[in-house]
Amino acid sequence: MSKQELVVLGQDESGCCPTLLAAPLDEEQAVELAKVFKALGDPVRLRLLSMIASREGGEICVCDLTPAFDLSQPTISHHLKLLRQAGLIDCERRGTWVYYWLLPGTVDKLAGVLTRPGQPAAPEGSP
Repeated sequence: MSKQELVVLGQDESGCCPTLLAAPLDEEQAVELAKVFKALGDPVRLRLLSMIASREGGEICVCDLTPAFDLSQPTISHHLKLLRQAGLIDCERRGTWVYYWLLPGTVDKLAGVLTRPGQPAAPEGSP
């Protein structure tokens, strides 16, 4: 497995990538965007992100995440670390536990890259 560090999307002065469907990405934009997609390219990480994002109150303790998977705690921590390095989530230690929450800015930028310009978001369940 690669040990490269993931860079948070949209943290440079030039702003976020243009929408993928409006103009071709340049090489640098494609590399940065691919790092975020790579972090999302695992079913466990997608489930973790979904569990964090959908949690009432906006945050969740790692103690509530771990039992949902048939994986060891260090493996869950590794997946959470990759989501964090991609700028999708953040966390804070409170006593013995770590609490995680979604970083909506990165998710919104990612959604913007995948949205057709001038098109409203499709309603859920539509093709």
